[in-house]
Amino acid sequence: MQPLDWVMIGGYFLVVAGIAWWASRKQDTTEDYFLAGRNVGFFVIGSSLFASNIGSEHIVGLSGQGATTGMAMAHWELHAWLMVLLAWVFVPFYYRSGVYTVPEFVEKRFGPSARMLLSVVSLVAYIFTKVSVTVYAGAVVFQALLPETFGSPEMAFWVGAFSTVLLTGVYTVFGGFRAVLYTDTIQAVILLTGSACITAIGLSKLGGWGELQNTLAPYAKEFALWRPNSDPDFPWLGVMIASPIIGVWYWCTDQYIVQRTLSAKDLKNARRGALWGGFLKSWAVLIFLLPGMIAFALFKSDLIVLPTKEGGDLDGDLVFASTVKALLPVGLRGLVVAGLIAALMSSLSSLFNSSASLFTVDLYEKLRPARSQKHYVNVGRVATVVVVALGLLWIPVMKQVAGGGLYQYLQQVQGYLAPPITAVFLLGLFYKRTNLAGALWGLGLGFLLGMGKLTVQTFYGHDDPKKSADPALLADIGDFNFLYYCGVLFAVSLVVVLVASWLTAPPRQDQLDGLVYGQISDEDRAELAQARGPFEYALSFVVVGLVLGMYLYFSFWL
Repeated sequence: MQPLDWVMIGGYFLVVAGIAWWASRKQDTTEDYFLAGRNVGFFVIGSSLFASNIGSEHIVGLSGQGATTGMAMAHWELHAWLMVLLAWVFVPFYYRSGVYTVPEFVEKRFGPSARMLLSVVSLVAYIFTKVSVTVYAGAVVFQALLPETFGSPEMAFWVGAFSTVLLTGVYTVFGGFRAVLYTDTIQAVILLTGSACITAIGLSKLGGWGELQNTLAPYAKEFALWRPNSDPDFPWLGVMIASPIIGVWYWCTDQYIVQRTLSAKDLKNARRGALWGGFLKSWAVLIFLLPGMIAFALFKSDLIVLPTKEGGDLDGDLVFASTVKALLPVGLRGLVVAGLIAALMSSLSSLFNSSASLFTVDLYEKLRPARSQKHYVNVGRVATVVVVALGLLWIPVMKQVAGGGLYQYLQQVQGYLAPPITAVFLLGLFYKRTNLAGALWGLGLGFLLGMGKLTVQTFYGHDDPKKSADPALLADIGDFNFLYYCGVLFAVSLVVVLVASWLTAPPRQDQLDGLVYGQISDEDRAELAQARGPFEYALSFVVVGLVLGMYLYFSFWL
């Protein structure tokens, strides 16, 4: 890192500080603090959706996956089509219900206890997966880029982790959701620019697209988009079952994402924002996954050096930082590091604000009703500080658990959390007989089964010498492919929700009106009609077309 690189990074922090100061001037109500006053346009919403999704774990993890498993994880990055589903199917229900959070919508559809359960599950998931994984990924890059700046690589890791978390926590606490949204817009530009530069410079150094294909051709089996069902990690059937289940949960039901659409000035902007975010997401494979494959090709052509583990395998989590060091000139390197910091801070700020929203609106306000708006805003700030602290405390554990394959680990955890939530939401929207008992049993039992599998696979397995193979049953469960388990858990959750709903009383009419397909009034239909037009249809077709085009091309490119 040279002085010009630090100037670029310093300039980025000055911009973020200015936006946070501007946003903090009007934070008098919970609507201001958690939803930016519900007055945000589609461009900012879509940019924020993209920037919040592409965290440091994406940039670091996807580059590593590209270098070690090729296109295997591309299916998760081609989920832009699910944002079309968010725009047309889910957003109308969320936005017209006037809720602050997704669990609040669940309360309207099912009841208070379902809201409470979903809030607790979401908070646990945020603190112990998303926050810690995001921080870990960013700290790994500090460790690789600045190994001696703070005395040792280990010290660089912790300085990077603590400084970015604390800085992000400060502007999130004071700036609220408005600061999150507008810094996300700046960060989206930096992310796209920096990552596109890595792709372009890497291809140029390698000799172009044709040379990339020629270099990877001998490894076509390892780098293929589609793997045979005998593949132990990414069987194609398991991918096609699990990735949409995880995608529907993440893009259509998770407070972390949906909160952006709830801040829109009207339903049309909420829908357009989701579609604009889908358009930006469509390019993720080319600018985040592809650089890892380019790095592998450069490594095999002896044009750059990449770190390896014991046994000679590439250390995927260090590929991104090593590529930045090897390829980028002074100044541009600082811009890309600023982009990584932008990704880290964007994801963290979104997580912090979403967690504060869940705690304040869904838990605290229920226990302490009829307090002033200013009181709830202050509680939200305190909740943000607590989430920051818990995320930091979990980093040492996360550092041990993550090892390598950070992005794959994250997808495994999400694969165990997503199925019951996806099942409850889909049945809740499309099947009016689904009731509170079904939602509670589905969410509760599904969460226990998912966390049970995660716990078992952490300690039991046949092939890993660090795990126990006795008893054999637990080792078999631990080794059972996470993609297939995601599908099994989804099916079990569906059955549990349906059976519990059939065995108990049907929901009240007020839990159905405007909250279930087939129970929409003529007035609501008129509002929905006003929120769609040529722009929305055209952008939807562009997003779906880009996804299909990439699937078609990368299915046969090697």
